[in-house]
Amino acid sequence: MTLSTKILAGLTLGVLVGLAASVPGVTWLRNAVLWTEPVGIIFIRLITMVVVPLVIASLFVGVASLGDIRRLGRIGGRTLAWFLLTTAMASALGVTIAALLQVGRGLDAATLLPSATASLSIENVKNAENVAGRPDPPWFQPLIDFAPQNPFAAAAQSDLLPLILAVAIFGAAATVVSAERRRPVVAFFEGVNDLAGVVIGWIMRLAPAAVFVLISVLVVKSGASVLRSLVWFMTVVVVVLALHAALVLLPLLRSVAKIGVRSFFRTTSDALLLAFSTASSTATLPVSMAAAERLGVPRDVVGFALPTGATINKNGAAAYKAVTAVFIAQLAGMTLGLTELVTIGVAAAAAAFAGAGVPGSSLVTTMIVLRAIGLEDNAAAGIALVAGVDRPLDMCRTTVNTIGNLVGAAVIGKMEQNQP
Repeated sequence: MTLSTKILAGLTLGVLVGLAASVPGVTWLRNAVLWTEPVGIIFIRLITMVVVPLVIASLFVGVASLGDIRRLGRIGGRTLAWFLLTTAMASALGVTIAALLQVGRGLDAATLLPSATASLSIENVKNAENVAGRPDPPWFQPLIDFAPQNPFAAAAQSDLLPLILAVAIFGAAATVVSAERRRPVVAFFEGVNDLAGVVIGWIMRLAPAAVFVLISVLVVKSGASVLRSLVWFMTVVVVVLALHAALVLLPLLRSVAKIGVRSFFRTTSDALLLAFSTASSTATLPVSMAAAERLGVPRDVVGFALPTGATINKNGAAAYKAVTAVFIAQLAGMTLGLTELVTIGVAAAAAAFAGAGVPGSSLVTTMIVLRAIGLEDNAAAGIALVAGVDRPLDMCRTTVNTIGNLVGAAVIGKMEQNQP
């Protein structure tokens, strides 16, 4: 039985046990379910443990690998531009649709997010400051907060956005030193990145049991309403992913790469099915590279764009993180103005670059977005809420990640072929 099947079984069994424990007169079952809650909490803490080493190692390796820009010239520049453009568009689309649909609004935050108490809510903190005569922070304060001052302190405090920027700066610096000096540093972080992937794999083995516990406890505490809210959340995520592919990626495939949609899916179907079934961009990479060559993409473009894209280009992850952050923020009662929505968009795009191409990594780096908008106290509770339905969404967003990388390779390849 595959891991995804086990997680689905844990989710289903958790729902059934939670509903059964909610029936009056079965107090013993309710108490037994609540007694298992620490298992789910430990699972979330273990996931959180991997965040900082994963962000540092994966992002440094991804940025440092762009040192090939000096050798590949236009290919590297166009590849990086594609990553930045499509990831930003996916994040913006996710924020916009989630905000318009008010996903997460009107639900019982006290039940679904146990740590989302009134005393810790963002709005009450702001109101308390205003009562004390303190003005609201200026609109540019989030930009100042993004700037790194002490990356070690940021890592210790899990202040991940400044940490991401600091790592990106050092990764960029690695591209301009000699290959001899760069090689041992990159090798070290590649090792850390590989170790983080192994640890995530170990933790995900606990996912079926943890999902069972998290969902059953959630249903016992909140009833069937939580199921409706999670189904709505999943629907919005899938809609955003589909719209990004339909409105951004496929039109660029037709207009720039001059490849028909039907021909594209027929040629790349094996890679897309593998991405969906494994939820791993890394595991899909060899098949994706073969599919790109069948599309007629030049080999030098394939050799640079797809391996780099599997590491740092994750359109689907950016869209997912944006929707998840809006969902949890509105569930916690946070009013999302333009500043907060822009912060979510920037943080989701940045966090999408800081993840490993293995199942479950996007769930880890979603913490970055939640903390960027001040949900430190609710971040773990929010992750616990969506962890039970993360696996099917992981499969969907990995498929979109792979589509984005393949379309990008085709577009860049066509531009290179047309270069005089």
